Amino acid sequence: ESWAAHLSSSQGETGDINSKLLGLIIVSKLQMAALRRQRLPKEQRLDFFMYIDEFQNYVTESIEVILSEARKYRLSLNMAHQYLAQLGGEGKGAKGVSLKEAIFGNVGTMMSYKIGAQDAEYMAKEMAPVFSDQDLINIDKFKAVMKLSIDTQPSKPFSIIPLNPYTEKGD
Repeated sequence: ESWAAHLSSSQGETGDINSKLLGLIIVSKLQMAALRRQRLPKEQRLDFFMYIDEFQNYVTESIEVILSEARKYRLSLNMAHQYLAQLGGEGKGAKGVSLKEAIFGNVGTMMSYKIGAQDAEYMAKEMAPVFSDQDLINIDKFKAVMKLSIDTQPSKPFSIIPLNPYTEKGD
């Protein structure tokens, strides 16, 4: 069992504040490790993947830095959350932009399952002209839409049926 899954599943046992504090410390340490890679020549930097579920619980204003710097340090950030309002209001961070602006200004690949009307209005701009806000609201169960970043260029959005581990047989 990974530390992230344990941290998330035991949040009730650990307590909300302690869980968030522990998550912030771990994410901060990983962020510092990624930024230390600037000392290595580019050809020696191996790919580094950071997965953050319930992303909004583990961010600080310094996340703007890692969002804008991740690519050059070969850091792949995989951030998941349920709806855009979780990313906070329109308050401005250290660089004068909101967290939502920092994310959408730097994100490469986007994937979305069925979403609510408020999020669909925003995401439709990202998935246009292929998908409208109504398309995003009415996505079938277990299906998603995706826009890839391929060599720093956005692909045309498309629909997918991701693997669903809950419907697969086996261990």
